[in-house]
Amino acid sequence: MAEKNETPSVSRRDIFQILGAVPAAAVVTGGHDHMHMAAQAEPAAKGPYKRETFDDHQWQTVHVLCDLIIPADERSVSASQAGVPEFIDDWIQFRTEQDSKDDEPKNGAEDDFHVKDRDLRAEIFGGLMWLDRESTKLFEKNFVSASVDQQKQLLDRIAYPAKAAKEDSQWVAFFTQFRSLTVGGFFSSKAGVADLPYLGNRAVAEWKGCDPKVWAVIEERMKNGYKGILEAKPWGA
Repeated sequence: MAEKNETPSVSRRDIFQILGAVPAAAVVTGGHDHMHMAAQAEPAAKGPYKRETFDDHQWQTVHVLCDLIIPADERSVSASQAGVPEFIDDWIQFRTEQDSKDDEPKNGAEDDFHVKDRDLRAEIFGGLMWLDRESTKLFEKNFVSASVDQQKQLLDRIAYPAKAAKEDSQWVAFFTQFRSLTVGGFFSSKAGVADLPYLGNRAVAEWKGCDPKVWAVIEERMKNGYKGILEAKPWGA
């Protein structure tokens, strides 16, 4: 999928490492149009997408789960309509291929990236199996066949880490990972970029600086220190 859209300056591996290492919003606001073109989640127009990892039932489940996370609304299409299942399938295949080549010890920041994604395929597949198992136990039907209310009832158990039961911690991690992939795929797609909306590298007649409201939020976070994908110490510390 994405390899067909590569540009000379950014490789497929570079794009996927960027997507895996930073928040989705940072990817789509990075200011590099060629990155957005290469990272679009929509399947290629040349023909139907050929799955690389999911079987038929898993594929159905992924579509349903993606659209529960990002449904269609008056602003934009759903995650599946934006090509997010294809994005996730291709990403898992890419990570599986790369992890099989990465048996030698790594140095520097790349270490964390490989440790983080080492078991991605097992985590996603295991989570999809758990959804079916729990849905069958509670509703006597698999996750795809359950009603939307039943699906949401099950997801509510694992969607909020602070409220989840200790015994569900593994499935909380699965859903957190799947949700991150869904959001990352959606907001690196053409539909997701339009939904922001992302302006790209456009000339402006007058530069007025950062929006005061945005700067106030940044300033507050930096004064108190910020912990996220990237961490910053408090100003003056």
